[in-house]
Amino acid sequence: MSFFARLDAVFRPSLRCVQYRSLTTSKIIRSDAPANLGNVAAQKKPIGGFRGGIVGFLFGFSLASSFAAYHLLEEYQRASAALQASVDELKISTEKVSAHVRRIEAVEKDLKALSDVSASKEDISRVRTEVKKLYDGLHVDYLGLRTHVWGIQEDLHKLSKNSTEVRI
Repeated sequence: MSFFARLDAVFRPSLRCVQYRSLTTSKIIRSDAPANLGNVAAQKKPIGGFRGGIVGFLFGFSLASSFAAYHLLEEYQRASAALQASVDELKISTEKVSAHVRRIEAVEKDLKALSDVSASKEDISRVRTEVKKLYDGLHVDYLGLRTHVWGIQEDLHKLSKNSTEVRI
């Protein structure tokens, strides 16, 4: 039994007395009439079990939903902070990769410049054959000069044996 039902049961008999009280217009009663004490407050309708259940349900639901919204907001902030940290790490790693790519491009540029300046295998083999030809030609010339000098020495030797005279 609810509180309002008990309250209603207590005050009903007193209301019946007021309803059956007779009014008199005698002078004594009028002079003894109490002063106006104010308006009688209208009695509120008692809230029934069904309406109280709905109000309680709505209050509990709103309290639970506000609690859930608070925790959802906290979870969102944590996830947002984690995402921001991940984005910062990604930015740092992207900058590192960009620096490596720039260094690789610089090395490739230097390599291309060196490859343009350097000789190829065909150039080296061609130069090698030319040097061999020059060396062989010089060797032949050297041998020819040596033969010529040997011939001169032989002639000098023959002349020196044949003539013992010395001319001055």
